[in-house]
This record gives sequence, C-alpha cells and structure tokens, in this order.
Amino acid sequence: MDTPARMYLDLLKRSLTNTIFESEPDIDDDEFRYTMNCATHYVNSDAVSMITWARFDNILNCIESILRNQVPGNLIEAGVWRGGASIFMRGVLKVYGVTDRQVWAADSFEGLPKPDAEQFPLEAKVQSGPVMQKLYHNLAASLQDVQRNFAAYGLLDDQVKFLKGWFKDTLPTAPTGPLSLIRLDGDFYESTRDSLNALYDRLSIGGFIIIDDYGQDSWTYCRKAVDEFRAERQIADPLIQVDSTCHYWQRTGTPAQ
Repeated sequence: MDTPARMYLDLLKRSLTNTIFESEPDIDDDEFRYTMNCATHYVNSDAVSMITWARFDNILNCIESILRNQVPGNLIEAGVWRGGASIFMRGVLKVYGVTDRQVWAADSFEGLPKPDAEQFPLEAKVQSGPVMQKLYHNLAASLQDVQRNFAAYGLLDDQVKFLKGWFKDTLPTAPTGPLSLIRLDGDFYESTRDSLNALYDRLSIGGFIIIDDYGQDSWTYCRKAVDEFRAERQIADPLIQVDSTCHYWQRTGTPAQ
C-alpha cells in the first residue's frame, strides 16, 4: 500500500515532468522523434524537469540509501535547467524530516556554454545549431525562474543554496561541505570534467554520483570526460545503468587526500 510520503513524491515527480495527464516521451524512441517530443512536452510547457521517471526513482533510491546508512554530506546538482531534480531532492529531504542537509543547485542560469569548436566539434555543432538554439532555447532558465519554481512547490528555504556561474569558476571554491550525492547534468565534456575535478573528493564513502548524459554519444563527449576521470583516479566502482543514457556509481574505498 502506498504511504502518504510515497504518494506525495510520486505526485511531485509527475507534476515536475508534466506527466499528470500525459505520458513521458519514450527515451528509447527514434532520436529525432524523441528530441522533437521533448521540446513539445517539456521545453514548450510548464514542465520543470525533463529527466525520466527512472532518474527520479534513482535520485530517491540514492537519498534513501544515504539516510539509511547515515552517509554524511549535502546534495548537489550541477546543471539544473528549471530546477526539477533539485526540487525533488529537497522534497525527499522534507518528506523524511531531514533538517541538517542542504541541496545545492549549481548552474550558469544562462544556458549551455559555447564549446571550443576545435577540441569539441560535435558539441559545438549541436550547441550552435537550430535545435538547441530555437527548440531548446539553449536550455536557459534564469535564477529567478528556478527560485520561483522552488517557491511554487513550497520548497524554497534556507536548506537550498544556489551557485550561479560557470562550473570552472564556482565549484572549486563553493562552500558545499562534504557531499553524499552529486548529480551531474552539465551536458558537455568540459562542464562534466570541471564538476568531477571540483566535487569528487568531497563525496563521502557510501555516497553516490549520477551522470545524467553518460550515454548521449551522438551529441556530447560526456562519456569521454567520465571515463578519463575514472581511469586517471583509478576508480573501480562499477557504473550502473539507470536508463539508456543515465548512469551512476557508489563511492567505495578511502577518500583521496
């Protein structure tokens, strides 16, 4: 039987993704059709998130494991768009009565950065192209819009912190404290690598790191950024698939000094 907490979180997930009355776009559909459906269903609607239900369930499972095993640290999402996944994180903490952890929402709040065309030609082509610029509006959402969305769900409080700017500038010195959950949704190579470089050493043993775009090989080098980082750091923790593109792993071993 569903508990009131589970019913609330399920309704929150459906509201954030504009799927109370409609089905979510099929992530395993033809890529062009899926891209167009996402623009219609998410971008050109009141949706606050475009991640799949499976990814919301992954966030919930990770947080429940963190709380159950008393893994220390705050939660952060790097790349929040309209704030949906971060709002969900705060909602989960609210449901469980957690008052000693913060949710950090890091973003340029100006959309995607412009990749170097020589180093990252595929990303540069996509970022400057008509689909990203005209259909997806470069995935831009202002800080004021994101704060308004948190407030609309009654979840804007002093446990939510915002970091505005490019990750290479904001994350290295951000006073996040230890982290138990890192969710990376920066889309491109440099955004992903900058986030890993700045945040991974803060991740507590037993904590989780989620890579939203790991399997998006047709338009980003996110996989390359993650694979290089894991190889350089000799990370052997297995990558676990959430859906056809999102993956995560749980940190084990001794933290780097």
